[in-house]
Amino acid sequence: MAGERVGFVGLGIMGRPMARNLMRAGHELVVHSRSRGPVDELVGEGAEAAESPREVAEHCWATITMLPDSPDVHEAVLGESGALGGATQGDSSST
Repeated sequence: MAGERVGFVGLGIMGRPMARNLMRAGHELVVHSRSRGPVDELVGEGAEAAESPREVAEHCWATITMLPDSPDVHEAVLGESGALGGATQGDSSST
């Protein structure tokens, strides 16, 4: 199980500050974004990079998305490399 790792998909103008706040609060973070620059920036601050939303979900107990529009959300969640494909059923006794 991934433990307390939190996934974050979408590191734009709103997502990057939100992801930073999660790290400041003590969460381990796995991140993905279409643009590599914000990913590299957060990796330099202690986050772990993922190659796809699916990979984020495979390594985290929760995945947060901060995306601009419905087609982007659809692709990130339900697309071929979407987060839903990497999600597993959690153990509610550990939350």
